[in-house]
Amino acid sequence: MLHISDAERRDRLVSRHGLVRRFDTIEAAVRGMTVLHATEAATVHLSLWARVAGVTVAEIERILYDERSVVKQLAMRRTLFVFPRDLLPAALGSAASRVAKQQRGQLMKDLAATGITTPEKWIDEIAGAVLGVLADGTARTTSEIREHVPELGYMRPSGPGELPVGPVVMAMLSAEGRVLRAVNAGHWRLNKPAWTSAEHWLGQRPTALEESEGYAELVRCWLGTFGPGTEADIVWWLGATKTAVRRALATVEAVEVTLDGGGTGWVLPDDTQEERPEPWAALLPSLDPTVMGWKERDFYLDPADKPYLFDSNGNAGNTAWWNGRIVGCWLQDAEDPAAPVRLVIHDNVGRQAHQALEAEADRLTTWLDGVRITNVYASPQMRGLRLP
Repeated sequence: MLHISDAERRDRLVSRHGLVRRFDTIEAAVRGMTVLHATEAATVHLSLWARVAGVTVAEIERILYDERSVVKQLAMRRTLFVFPRDLLPAALGSAASRVAKQQRGQLMKDLAATGITTPEKWIDEIAGAVLGVLADGTARTTSEIREHVPELGYMRPSGPGELPVGPVVMAMLSAEGRVLRAVNAGHWRLNKPAWTSAEHWLGQRPTALEESEGYAELVRCWLGTFGPGTEADIVWWLGATKTAVRRALATVEAVEVTLDGGGTGWVLPDDTQEERPEPWAALLPSLDPTVMGWKERDFYLDPADKPYLFDSNGNAGNTAWWNGRIVGCWLQDAEDPAAPVRLVIHDNVGRQAHQALEAEADRLTTWLDGVRITNVYASPQMRGLRLP
């Protein structure tokens, strides 16, 4: 059985993720990374800044909202991603469908607790009303839709209090592929979606693949970007079951390999070793796909650093990389109105690493041009806790 060392995994990471040899286009970057995280709106732009030479905010907005060759879609782990448009059918038939069923089931349970005796009928009627409002092709925020469908303001139990059903209904319709996020109603660094029908945004509603076929396609793409990876990595990334992942691995004829530490990983049958890159530096944003590609991260991260760089759910803050490993984070100076990028990195990384990372910080400062990023997923280190 082929053995792939941690060093080889890091070489594959950098050679495939556009962190040294940049992608030529935004579409190529999204496809090369399988998907981009979009829960924080700024992640999309900053992930592309790191991978596409000379990319501008205007170009990213054009691809997202005018050409629509890449599309925001709720899918794996109830997380928002940017997908290549032709990968939507796979997601809608598998990971997104799973999320939609979970959202519908929880909403039915919540509605029943408020005394609604036919919750499924109630949901279908409200969903139909929402789709009716969006049928004219006008993109509307959830608040604007609620002006026409006041039932979206109906309160459901949530923890010790109550919340309106509107966000859950829209998440369910999104996961079902019936509505999509259209133009962003706010600044590019903020997530303020306006909704429209899938038919209007794409010309037609994508036809979902059968579930096992959809999972197989997502796993094939994941292995091409992130392989080798373990079964636990793929289960976590997909938000799927071991049964679904094992079936998908068999379908794509994935090949077992051994990893450092004695674990078993998987690669595509035609996977080949990448050449070793020159020393490289990168600054990646919160929830960047490279950082979030695996559940088992020891090959690129000192386990002692994990509590400082990730939250308890495995969500990453901003990270600073040197030669395939995370060595700290970056943030913006809170006292300086120009919001320059500052580094918080290990002191022992060496002079070459410090110089290369400082050059990346200067480059990012110039690109942001005073725009200050607000992070929902700010890591403990970003909040002021230093690495040990």
